[in-house]
Amino acid sequence: ALRRPDRVRALALLATPWDFHAGPDGPRRARTAAALLPGLETMMAPTGALPVDAIQSLFALLDPFGIAQKFRAFARLDPRSERAELFVALEDWLNDGIPLPAPVARQCLAGWYGRNEPGRLAWHVAGQVVDPAGWDGPAFAGIPHRDRIVPPESALAAALRLRNVKTHLAPAGHISMVAGGGAETALWQPFRAWLDTVATPA
Repeated sequence: ALRRPDRVRALALLATPWDFHAGPDGPRRARTAAALLPGLETMMAPTGALPVDAIQSLFALLDPFGIAQKFRAFARLDPRSERAELFVALEDWLNDGIPLPAPVARQCLAGWYGRNEPGRLAWHVAGQVVDPAGWDGPAFAGIPHRDRIVPPESALAAALRLRNVKTHLAPAGHISMVAGGGAETALWQPFRAWLDTVATPA
């Protein structure tokens, strides 16, 4: 968006991390994530990518007890019920990832989590700093306030740098904001209303 504003009419950020050290637990979480990189290097060596299972394990580390809790809840469901079918569909979607190229994994863990380069305006792409303040067009920031993957304070840091932004605090978590039972009212209806304000008349 910053490099080709001629091709981007509006910018939407959904649970987008920016300040990786924000929040009361931010620095500790970030250092923990960055410290995992040396051990992951041996996993990336054979293929030049971080395997999907390793990525899923990193997400699981954010809330290990929550993983067990959701599967215990699933075990109590009638396997023929709509809720059970939706649970399986969501889990299939969540686990249908692709390996992360090693340079990207290193940038994410060492550069973003370790050194907090986006939050310090020290993240460069093609020699140019990436700064949300450089975006002049309309923007939407959807921030779930129960997000354990991207703390709200982290995403809010990007929204505060945008000049023309509609900040929407969604009563949801990282995944439930976009795919949960309440996603329509938590995100999609407000997002659609914002899209209507930036759409070009036919």
